[in-house]
Amino acid sequence: MAMEFFARRRGAALALALIAFGAWPQFCAAQAPSRDGDCILDRCADKAPPEDGRGSEPPAPSIDFQRSRRRGGGGVPGQFDFYVLSLSWSSGFCKTPAAARARRQCDPGADLGFVVHGLWPQYERGYPTDCEPGAREPSRIALQAAAGLYPDEGLARHEWRKHGVCSGKSPTDYFADVRRARDAVTIPAPFQAAKEDQTWTPIDIERAFIAANRRLRPGMLGVTCADGVLQEVRICFSKDLRDFHACPEVSRQGCRAGELSVPPAL
Repeated sequence: MAMEFFARRRGAALALALIAFGAWPQFCAAQAPSRDGDCILDRCADKAPPEDGRGSEPPAPSIDFQRSRRRGGGGVPGQFDFYVLSLSWSSGFCKTPAAARARRQCDPGADLGFVVHGLWPQYERGYPTDCEPGAREPSRIALQAAAGLYPDEGLARHEWRKHGVCSGKSPTDYFADVRRARDAVTIPAPFQAAKEDQTWTPIDIERAFIAANRRLRPGMLGVTCADGVLQEVRICFSKDLRDFHACPEVSRQGCRAGELSVPPAL
């Protein structure tokens, strides 16, 4: 009884003080249950954002946008996390059905080893593509900036429409970045002017690139294959292209074959 008596006295004193300062209505409103259920004081913090929006988290992306981030398709130009430079091993690619659409790369005597397939904007999970449907074609000046990077002009145009527009840059600046990324990679000696069939494991191909590129580390690249033949080496770069970038998803999706055939340059 004594505890209840003192509690009532403290409550009465608090009420008198609040009334004196004109804060009684606000106090009562805070103590009342909300329409959302039992929501009192700080337990309502997760239900009502601040009035001015400061300190609140941005709205979650829609389900469709989450799918596009995971699987590719759509996206906002310039909004991505890092780049993937995809280097295609020409003689391996030329053993696939897609070779029918790549005449110059697969012509006898082309003598091509690793060539640029693309420089792809990437999310930490998933990637954007076709960020601007119907994007303008690169100009002749822009294509001149891409000369010698891709095995043919048709691939340069395709890569710009599918991936380059997602960079948020002009065609000329995008192709300049492609060249910058390609120039930053040293091809290991065994793959330079390769004239004989070779057999490698995927991990040894990665190790060869890591040994040839001082700042490259495991988990920053991946090797792809088809029917036991080397197809591509994909190397991840930071968004500003100043350094290599850890990319677990790209690395995990690499080739799982025990050994790979690496056919000589055509």
